[in-house]
Amino acid sequence: QVTLVESGGGLVQAGDSLRLSCVAAGRTFSQYAMAWFRQAPGKEREFVASISWSGGRTEYADSVKGRFTITSDNPENTVYLQMNSPKPEDTAVYYCATEMSLWGIAIIRTTHVHYWGQGTQVTVSS
Repeated sequence: QVTLVESGGGLVQAGDSLRLSCVAAGRTFSQYAMAWFRQAPGKEREFVASISWSGGRTEYADSVKGRFTITSDNPENTVYLQMNSPKPEDTAVYYCATEMSLWGIAIIRTTHVHYWGQGTQVTVSS
């Protein structure tokens, strides 16, 4: 069984930095694409960032491009989301996600996600 466990959320001031981590277990981490999504109160869950199985291709939502960076560490079975210059509108529960298919390039739709983490709250104060 695949499990995803996020950590690193909390309260941060606008303009500061925060790094989220997601540790995956239950299968060979390096063979699958990984992604981060988020959900703010009263809103639908939305795509944030994605990284391919090889780590060589990344995708970002326009709202975070240039501020957030997704990376993966295969020996540690961990994917990270570095959040620089966060804004109050980035406040949400952040979810780690992955899919069933091997050798994935990107995960940008919630319908492509097969496994979700439990989420970690990020609150950005102004």
